[in-house]
Amino acid sequence: MQFELTKELLSKTKEIIASGDEKLILELINDLHPADISEIIFELEIDEARVILHHLTAKGASEVISHLDDDVRLDILNSYTPLEIAEKFIEYLESDDAADILQDLDDKKKEEVISYLEDLEQAGQIVDLLSYDDGSAGSLMGKELVKVYDNITVTEAVRQLRKQAGELDNIYSIYVVDKMERLLGILSLKKLLVADQRSLLSSIIKTDILSVKVSAKDVDVASMMQKYDLVAVPVIDELGRLVGRITIDDVVDVIRDEAEKDYQLASGLSENVESSDSIWLITRARIPWLILGLIGGIFGARVIGVFEYDIQLYPEMAFFIPLVAAMGGNVGVQSSAIVVQGLANNSIGMDGILPKLLKEFSVALINALVCAAIVLVYNLIFSDSLALSYTVSLALMAVIIFAALFGTFIPLALQKYEIDPALATGPFITTVNDILGLFIYFSIGRLMYGFLS
Repeated sequence: MQFELTKELLSKTKEIIASGDEKLILELINDLHPADISEIIFELEIDEARVILHHLTAKGASEVISHLDDDVRLDILNSYTPLEIAEKFIEYLESDDAADILQDLDDKKKEEVISYLEDLEQAGQIVDLLSYDDGSAGSLMGKELVKVYDNITVTEAVRQLRKQAGELDNIYSIYVVDKMERLLGILSLKKLLVADQRSLLSSIIKTDILSVKVSAKDVDVASMMQKYDLVAVPVIDELGRLVGRITIDDVVDVIRDEAEKDYQLASGLSENVESSDSIWLITRARIPWLILGLIGGIFGARVIGVFEYDIQLYPEMAFFIPLVAAMGGNVGVQSSAIVVQGLANNSIGMDGILPKLLKEFSVALINALVCAAIVLVYNLIFSDSLALSYTVSLALMAVIIFAALFGTFIPLALQKYEIDPALATGPFITTVNDILGLFIYFSIGRLMYGFLS
């Protein structure tokens, strides 16, 4: 059954920790998954978290620490000495997880932790991974894999597999390289077991494989693995040499982080923040878009000011200002959200911007006709002004069509110039549509009242 952290369990955990009863602490954590323990630790104070980690094996503690959020993990690690971090957490982690943990530490402490690692090969792998740019395939990959040379027999390959397998939690494929360490192909465990034991690997390997370079963007790697349903992908350098592998668990983290980033951009947050962050950090993330909205509101007020004389003559027009502004913002966000989603999952074709605008125009026209007809019927029943009825309906049609086209065009344009299109699904679209929607509304009102009066 899936673990659920309740207030009662958290309170009980704190009481057990405070009691210092080692038996009760072990009973509490022994049957829990590392991810569940990390969920508990997230709610504890640093001293309480240390008690839990103290009663775990080094391997268990390292798995728990790897599941924690970056900020909480950093606070906990900073309460340990470099030697304790090396012995308690790093030595039992795979290279990619170890590098992820160490990269948050300051440079001095990072170097000290690495210097205390007894496994020099692991230390070298971690140093290598830390040298790659954040957000690249190199920073995402792990160095642990099964690698054999192409000029050996199946019998020898099995022998080497047994020798290397002890260092790995999971074996997805066996990578075959030449004497220059260049990746030639892969070999499945099934193929290795059923092949003639005297066959050379070069004669049975699969050579048409997908791989990525260390410089590739992590989001591109995630997209590729998602598209082709890969559980692992080899990573090569510029010379084609095998340097590591990226597994599905690392890609899931990238997909989740990218989704969170896009959601926050769409919500008007300029930085990746969480509810546990400081007041200053949360404020800094929110204020830029709030200022943009404020400026947009000022411009909207200026638009109303330009048409102040018209409002004095026809004050009933003011009643529908919220309706026009809200409809423009909603339609724009809908259109941009669909485009951004398509760009994110590569479901948008390569036929250019114009066909997409034409399609969106068709959809917007139908929506505009339906909404305008509803408003027209309402005004004809409840309003004595024919000019107002036509003004609101025509303006609503124009605003919906414009907002849909604008919401479609902006994310496509941002994507073309390599700017995150998720920016177009938030306050930017709604603010611009509010301003231009009001201008369209009052402009049509001036024409209609002048024509019908």
